[in-house]
Amino acid sequence: MGTLRSFIFIDQLQPQTMCYLGTWIRGSLPRTGMAAQIIEVAPGLDIEPLTNTALKTANVQGGILVVERQFGYLEFHSRSTSAVKAAAEAVLEDLGVTAAQAMRPKILASKIVTHIDPLHAFLINRNKLGSMILAGETLFVLETEPAAYAILACNAAEKAANIKVVDYRMIGATGRLYLSGSDSEVRASANAASEALELMA
Repeated sequence: MGTLRSFIFIDQLQPQTMCYLGTWIRGSLPRTGMAAQIIEVAPGLDIEPLTNTALKTANVQGGILVVERQFGYLEFHSRSTSAVKAAAEAVLEDLGVTAAQAMRPKILASKIVTHIDPLHAFLINRNKLGSMILAGETLFVLETEPAAYAILACNAAEKAANIKVVDYRMIGATGRLYLSGSDSEVRASANAASEALELMA
């Protein structure tokens, strides 16, 4: 029997969180404000029949379908919150589990680095897919397990404060989030990100 690693409902995708997805997803691009569901399972190939169920159940669009070494990932979205919830419930029924049985997020690392050095900013920007961090800004980094919870933390942080999404990785063994901005805004976003994960724990 498969394991439900992450089961994440997002009521409204925030602009930067949504645009970041557009830098690498190969499916349907969501729009700001859409509802989305992210599902992470093991073994990875179990995500294929679940994708079939979700897309046939309701009028949702698939943005992410990834099978990596150990885990499978699905993201689907719609302007209709009820459609997203109906597709998500059908997936749970197929798996024979409830949302409460998904693995709880664990924060592995959470750090704030103030007044970033110019060379440090350069090194971060070499590997980012989102906005650039600038010298002198404050940086927040977070690592979580399972990986998919990184998008939940990012969306919550963006809702709470005026920050830049530098990077977030939601596929793999662990998820990572990089945010930057003024010290006060970054601290507010860090609190919101952590609280969003703690509410799921």
